[in-house]
Amino acid sequence: MRFDRIWLNARLATLAEGSGGLGIIENGVVAAQNGRIAFAGPQSELPASWDSGERIDCAGRWITPGLVDCHTHLVFGGDRAHEFELRLKGASYEEIARAGGGIVSTVRATRAATEDDLVTSALPRLDHLIAEGCTTVEIKSGYGLDVDTEARMLRAARRLGRERQVAVTTTFLGAHAVPPEANGDKDSYIDNVCRTMLPALAREGLVDAVDAFCESIAFTPEQTERVFKAAKELGLPVKLHADQLSNLHGAKLAADYRALSADHLEYTDEDGAAAMARAGTVAVLLPGAFYMLRETKLPPVEAFRRHGTRIALATDCNPGTSPLTSLLLTMNMGATLFRLTIEECLAGVTREAARALGRLNEIGTLEPGKWCDLAIWNIERPAELAYRIGFNPLHHRVWRGH
Repeated sequence: MRFDRIWLNARLATLAEGSGGLGIIENGVVAAQNGRIAFAGPQSELPASWDSGERIDCAGRWITPGLVDCHTHLVFGGDRAHEFELRLKGASYEEIARAGGGIVSTVRATRAATEDDLVTSALPRLDHLIAEGCTTVEIKSGYGLDVDTEARMLRAARRLGRERQVAVTTTFLGAHAVPPEANGDKDSYIDNVCRTMLPALAREGLVDAVDAFCESIAFTPEQTERVFKAAKELGLPVKLHADQLSNLHGAKLAADYRALSADHLEYTDEDGAAAMARAGTVAVLLPGAFYMLRETKLPPVEAFRRHGTRIALATDCNPGTSPLTSLLLTMNMGATLFRLTIEECLAGVTREAARALGRLNEIGTLEPGKWCDLAIWNIERPAELAYRIGFNPLHHRVWRGH
């Protein structure tokens, strides 16, 4: 068997399901052919007749799947550092939002930005993720709140995937907030999202999934359900910002529609956790937002564990509540703030993050047939990836076998 490229003398954390723990293989090998993994396992099990165009000695380094950031708002205009100052002076996230700040302030800046502006401002954020081994990133819209700007955001997100060697999945988040011109009429705006914006963006091929913000400062469960129904009619999977500030039973609603994921989840109850497990809906935890907002209500990690709900981690990179572009720091926060184990943290930014994007068949583990997206690390043990703060031990990032 001839491979295009082979990485030898490595220690693997395959994260493969059923492998037990991290799926560790000592003296392991990964081989690529046509951009996909052709072999991942012990060197002793390589076919006897193997050969390769290029052989890379990893000198005992660790190889994991390329990291996956499954929840970001990476494309936006402006910043909200001034709101950070307001929160330091005691203003709450909800107070800032109701005073015309928050999401709506980013909407103004994003509407004023060109597609080139959006790409140029997002690239440094994306580059920081890539520099830490990220090979797949989800990017949401939601700062346009009109069809033209939402389309511009999604086109910018698609361009990022062409300008860098990274896989980008796009999510339409039109139901993120109510635009100023709607004058607080949420129902009328949701009509626009479902009947005009979503169909137009889907026709243009800009939408991989549909999201909504179900919360007291955003949209009700009933309004959210209308968005879900519109998405399902177009054959698009859904996900949900759920139960972040209160328990509106968003996790249960997401599960009812077999959402790919429900995200945030600080106020999710036992029934919600059980429903998500039954539906296969991934719980995406976002410790960056928890930290920035100085929240005290922890997501129900023990309930997720009891029911077998899959747990992912993501940066939630956004200008207001999580200006975070580090999955390594996200893992540290997940472990420190939410008491996740090392296995949960690493699976959360690889296998389970891939599952939350509906892409586990292609990425997220080191298994034959999947894209050869790898992160090669200068570490002695996998725990270092979640243990260190502000330190990047990436030796080399491989995308599609290169």
